[in-house]
Amino acid sequence: MSILQDCQHNDDRFMAAAIRFARYNLGRTAENPSVGALIIRDDGAGPYIVGRGMTAFGGRPHAETEALAEACLLARDSTMYVTLEPCSHFGMVPPCVDALVAAGVKRVVISAGDPDPRVNGSGIKCLRQAGIEVTEHVLADVAREGLSAYFCRKRLQRPEITLKLAISADGYIGRENEGGVAVSGVISRAQVHILRAENDAILVGIDTVVMDDPMLDCRLSGMEVRSPIRIILDSQLRLPLDCNLVKTAKQYPVWVACNEAVCSGCMKSLESAGCRIIPCKGEERGIDLQDLLIQLTQMKINSLLVEGGAKVATSFWKNNLVDRLILFQSPLLIGTGGYKAPDFREHIAKYKKTGVQKFGEDCSIQWERVA
Repeated sequence: MSILQDCQHNDDRFMAAAIRFARYNLGRTAENPSVGALIIRDDGAGPYIVGRGMTAFGGRPHAETEALAEACLLARDSTMYVTLEPCSHFGMVPPCVDALVAAGVKRVVISAGDPDPRVNGSGIKCLRQAGIEVTEHVLADVAREGLSAYFCRKRLQRPEITLKLAISADGYIGRENEGGVAVSGVISRAQVHILRAENDAILVGIDTVVMDDPMLDCRLSGMEVRSPIRIILDSQLRLPLDCNLVKTAKQYPVWVACNEAVCSGCMKSLESAGCRIIPCKGEERGIDLQDLLIQLTQMKINSLLVEGGAKVATSFWKNNLVDRLILFQSPLLIGTGGYKAPDFREHIAKYKKTGVQKFGEDCSIQWERVA
């Protein structure tokens, strides 16, 4: 292997590790992306890690400063691998670029540029002006998978929306008047809890709440703290005060989106129970999804997992608001009296199938928007 090939191999190797590290805090960094950073030294006996960092809960400190703090003096003459271009502007914290220069980092390897107008190439420019060698676009496509929600919010001014549904072999998502029917298997349901942990918020309609009385939290052992914000589409504020969501609203946040014309008395009862009310525009006592998404963006939501039911899923799909579609297809037969799954043929040409996985007897198929 040539010196150049060896360098490229190490760049891919350490960037892949930084990308995996960044995934740990997905859904936990508020409006900021979850970034991973590694600091590598090579004193002649081979490269080794001296500092690791990821964006902290709430979005600060940034990954770069966390890695520098761990490396301390060993950061001098080192190489940093970071999944997103370091910031170069003063916000709530000083620029990461300044910290890298002050620490004496010799080289910075970056996976993806930051589309934030306050950065957008200026971080790379500042590093080079300070005499630091910069290598760009290493495993950029891989890194974008974990940064896609942040990029979506910057590009479209709304959260990235993942629509997830479990569908029976005969095309249903549940049975009428039989709340909480498990369409998918145990392994698939565990995967759904991972999805919940990696998203800022989860959304369902009021009919699902009334029928199933769900918790919508993450119930994998040790990951309960990663439960997302739970959002209910409830135009007329029918959310029962004795449902599981309201009873746990002070433990895991519950936001209720309603029509702005709904009575204030209903709002006060839910607010007293710990729920946050989001009044939205909407005709015929409904909810304007675009208005809701604008408000969620202002509330620092990068990623939104839509779990149904059928009416809500259809509304997001028909309004062309879905960025990622995940279907868990089960061998179970629902038979007569089932809730029919949405017809995804409309708009499907705008999507590319990006993954097929087997979870027990279920098959998970994922599509990503490409147009």
